Amino acid sequence: MPPPLRQVFVAAVSLSLCPWTTLSHAADAPAGAKSEPPKGPAPLAADVSYGPSPNQLVDIFVPPDAKEPCPVLIWYGGIWKPSKHAVDPNKFFPSHVAVVAVETRTLTDGVQEKANPPVSYVMNDAVRAVQFIRLNAAKWNLDPKRIAVGGGSQGTLPALYVGCSGEHANPASSDPVERVSSKVICVAAFRSQPTIDPKRMQEWVPGVSWGAPAFGTSFEDSLKHREEILPIIQKWSPDALLNKDAAPIYFENEWGLSQPADPKITEANYKVHSPAWGMGFKKQADSVGATVYNKFPDHPTEKYKDIWDFIIQSLTAPAK
Repeated sequence: MPPPLRQVFVAAVSLSLCPWTTLSHAADAPAGAKSEPPKGPAPLAADVSYGPSPNQLVDIFVPPDAKEPCPVLIWYGGIWKPSKHAVDPNKFFPSHVAVVAVETRTLTDGVQEKANPPVSYVMNDAVRAVQFIRLNAAKWNLDPKRIAVGGGSQGTLPALYVGCSGEHANPASSDPVERVSSKVICVAAFRSQPTIDPKRMQEWVPGVSWGAPAFGTSFEDSLKHREEILPIIQKWSPDALLNKDAAPIYFENEWGLSQPADPKITEANYKVHSPAWGMGFKKQADSVGATVYNKFPDHPTEKYKDIWDFIIQSLTAPAK
């Protein structure tokens, strides 16, 4: 009989902070970086706190000529080290769309503070960021009715959780942020890893090792004890939460189904960012009636040219 998850957690913390963590974020942020400098215009408001942690911060970019409240794209940064990874606002300003770059508490924070599971820090912060922006939208001339979420690589996981996990508003909460709706119009996932289920990872991308320390343990231990942690997977993994009412989701990847010949693209990097993740997720979505698009080379999507076009069309479409 396998040991309780908490015992596995204590035994494996040192493992979960080492090789696998490095593999998963090495392609996304410079070592030791806290936040990428924003590309293009400076934020209207920087390092705005949406919670008590020093890592719960947002930067808000608003089109300078905006007269009416702007629809807004909330973009998540690093889940391994604190970072915002702001997407270029210039992609969206011509369409009157604002951008909010979000920094959350990390999996490392969750492990060090013994959160059960560590991934709950990231997911709960992702939800709270949406609620915070919606509650305070008028301060920055944002439209609280038109909010999308997205992320690149590691940042796609919290975005997908927001889009798949349904409404989180708690009208009875004493915290005004928690009383606000967390529903979003759509989700954008660039170079995505959309599951924390170790079994499903291996089914979609054989040989990949990604996600530690989502459960406070190594990949090998999470796979070995999957049945024990299945209730946690079902509560926190976006693929397990998919349903017909999930927000429409768009995956995009710049690589095809074969590893590029470029020697700079390692096998580990390719597997972590393979379009096969999106294919597996779409198959799961189709089975429950959720709307998912998946674009990669030689695999275009109808209606949308790319992930940026999907975001803009979704946020600026006339209200039904």
